[in-house]
Amino acid sequence: MTTQALRAPALTVNGELTALGDISVHTTVLDWLRDRGLTGAKEGCAEGECGACSVMVARPGTDSQTEWTAVNACLLPVASLDGQELVTSEGLGSPAELHPVQQEMAVRGGSQCGYCTPGFICSMAAEYYRPGRACGEGDHEHGANGFDLHALSGNLCRCTGYRPIRDAAYALDAPAENDTFAARQDAAPPAPAATGMVSTEGEFIRPASLDGVLELIAERPDAQLVAGSTDLGVQVNIFGSRPSLTVAIDRLEELREFSFGASEVRLGAALTLTEIERRLAGRVPLLAQLMPQFASRLIRNGATIGGNLGTGSPIGDTPPALLALDASLVLVSRRGERVVPLAEYFTGYRETVKDPDELIRTIVIPLPLAPMAAFHKIAKRRFDDISSVAIGYAVDVTDGVVREARIGLGGVAATPLRARETEAALVGRPWTEETVRIAAGVMAAEGTPMDDHRASSSYRSAMLGQSLLRFYFQGVGA
Repeated sequence: MTTQALRAPALTVNGELTALGDISVHTTVLDWLRDRGLTGAKEGCAEGECGACSVMVARPGTDSQTEWTAVNACLLPVASLDGQELVTSEGLGSPAELHPVQQEMAVRGGSQCGYCTPGFICSMAAEYYRPGRACGEGDHEHGANGFDLHALSGNLCRCTGYRPIRDAAYALDAPAENDTFAARQDAAPPAPAATGMVSTEGEFIRPASLDGVLELIAERPDAQLVAGSTDLGVQVNIFGSRPSLTVAIDRLEELREFSFGASEVRLGAALTLTEIERRLAGRVPLLAQLMPQFASRLIRNGATIGGNLGTGSPIGDTPPALLALDASLVLVSRRGERVVPLAEYFTGYRETVKDPDELIRTIVIPLPLAPMAAFHKIAKRRFDDISSVAIGYAVDVTDGVVREARIGLGGVAATPLRARETEAALVGRPWTEETVRIAAGVMAAEGTPMDDHRASSSYRSAMLGQSLLRFYFQGVGA
């Protein structure tokens, strides 16, 4: 395959600048690494669900200049890392001197066949270097060393079992003073290069500015926007999708706004879910409940809130929560900006009001927030699974009467939607079991649930009604 590069794309791998070379623009980071002899990272699922492909990239940090971030190498096109910095399991230590994470995994029996081990090592190392990790009392999901076990979600082991892996994580001390990876965090990560690559399978472009992106998508309606590639990567790997033009937007500063003001919260569409989670720090309780249930930490490290909304999927996890929060979207094109309430954004199955020359710039959540909120996700697994049904609640009860109720639903219709009839059955009525049971009957009939491999329509309907009862009896936020 002949590739014409508009510049000489290169990536720093384990401290060494390496040219991307003569590759297809759809080549994944995983395949590119393995072709160069760095075979620690493996392909297990090609969907970002097993973690065998985990590597670390240098990203802007929330609490430090650089944060070592674990991502799925099987999903990212290597072209998207042009000009950036990556570390694999081979780059962490050496046969002569193991990295502390590798050492603890070895002495505590954290590896048998070893297939998944390099991925665990990279995810564990990213948490090892997480700024703010501090010793404490620990609990069932956090070690006394401050290690968050959720950092390993998305990494699967089929033979060793998780206890020795957990033991290794909880045995880690703070990085040593002369640790080069810890010291690296004091300097800013490399800025992503403006990239232009062409191969027989298409083009990959990272414009230097938002204006450049808007010009491209105005001229090329076939352009595929990509940020974390957690959805597109699956389409490329599993379904053979080969967009003729891929446009990277993940590091555009214009799409990375964050503010928490007196009247609204503004979240840039290209912020990752992990960045949003950490910057909000629990100040939007509904999103704080959502985040641990959204896929895995590996996915949240790459996935963006704009991408989750941009697909128009009826089973995305963020739309039900954002509908309950009465969010709006700022859409931008060369023609200017417009604000669209999220409740009016979805028009059909994977269809939205967004024009081909528009992209989502910002998600806006009005303040103050409803005092009672919850996010319920019904799925076959507690974590790292796709919703059968997802429900977001935001309810205001004053003097025992429901003054306002917003309920967002996912997985029960061709689009995410507001449970309008259920909201009407609650507002103005006393917040009592009788009222809620009546409203639960209404809610069971909301949407148009269907039968599929995840759940039957009758199950989905039953879960809607049960969810409202659960919300009431748990007294969330009361």
